[in-house]
Amino acid sequence: MSAKERDRLKVLHEVRKRHITQKQAGVELGLSERWVRTLLRRLRREGDKALRHRLRGRPSNRKTPEAVKRRVVELFRQKQQAKLWHDYGPTLAAEELAQDYGIVVNRETLRQWLMEAKMWRARRTRIERAHLWRPRRARYGELVQWDTSEHNWLEGRGEKLSLISMIDDATSQLTAHFVRHDSTEENLEQLRRYVEQHGRPVAVYTDKASLFQIAPRAIHHRDAPEQQQSQIGRALAELNIEWIAAHSPQAKGRIERSFKTAQDRLVKGLRRVGAKDLETANAYLEHVFLALWNARFRCQPQLAGDAHRAVPKGMNLDSVLSVRVSRTVTADHTVRWGSVIYRIEREQITAGMRGSRVQVELRRDGSHWSSTRRLNAARIWRSACFLNPNLPFLACFCSRHVALELSNRFLESISRHVWGFFL
Repeated sequence: MSAKERDRLKVLHEVRKRHITQKQAGVELGLSERWVRTLLRRLRREGDKALRHRLRGRPSNRKTPEAVKRRVVELFRQKQQAKLWHDYGPTLAAEELAQDYGIVVNRETLRQWLMEAKMWRARRTRIERAHLWRPRRARYGELVQWDTSEHNWLEGRGEKLSLISMIDDATSQLTAHFVRHDSTEENLEQLRRYVEQHGRPVAVYTDKASLFQIAPRAIHHRDAPEQQQSQIGRALAELNIEWIAAHSPQAKGRIERSFKTAQDRLVKGLRRVGAKDLETANAYLEHVFLALWNARFRCQPQLAGDAHRAVPKGMNLDSVLSVRVSRTVTADHTVRWGSVIYRIEREQITAGMRGSRVQVELRRDGSHWSSTRRLNAARIWRSACFLNPNLPFLACFCSRHVALELSNRFLESISRHVWGFFL
């Protein structure tokens, strides 16, 4: 008998002793006088056990049939032995049962079934220190968390891949892509995909990796700007996107938790389709996993509207999202970068070009461009010449535009000779 039933029994005994009335007992127990009289009749006929609930010990009318329970447990055992669900938990297994077999079972019910069958072990809930969560941003596009996860995504079936993800802070909408290396070029390409698909967010939230910030150079260094930035930092500044650095992984917990979910569900999804290469993994990620994620985990922002901004007219994304380095035009009117010497065509050479500092751009299509600035000179060079589309090129802008072409013959001559080619 429960404590509630014992308290009810005490009040009914007081009624039988005529210490209180049936009306007073009803008020005290929260029952009607008619039901109090019914309980008194049962008490006289059956004794104290009459107050026990009549459904106690009987199976619930809403209980899942035993046949369904046996089928689910046996199916889970078969999948586990076949190494298909050997690392599945009750939550994901319940979703797979509903999706693939049409068996709808609550995850907690499945958890109890598996513990009875000795196929799942109950885990003690960790008691952590109370943490005050940062509230979400109010509008879609106000803040995007950006990070990379290195994990055994293909479980040894193919090459090692990294997952670059960007998740909106207000809605948890996810944008991700598999890459072979977590490099500046790949992260710039991911930023391009995000901007072309959604627009420019107000701010991005990242860790303090060297991709986003660099060790400051000495002030006396000739290429030391007032605000020293990495390649990605420069691109964000040109796109007018604020960069916010997280001081700990917990600070950007939203994307860290998304990686934890992906390392569970995405890995198993890639296993189901037999992904073995980068192309197959990205196809499943973009067409299946991201659609499922955004359908289930995306939430509505507090405020309506989109804070993303369109790319300004006239802005060249190829130039903004390129890798830039500073080089000097040598005495023979060449520029050296990456063990390659780039020659300025004779028609484009002007007086005083020697010694100019050049900002060379490596763009995603492999072409080389550059913007130049004259040091210790007041003259601003105007644009001149044209680009030959049939030849690989290095285009140069001396404050405006000065085109530079690089021919295949010149590259072949460089490979044959130890010293540079002189004009």
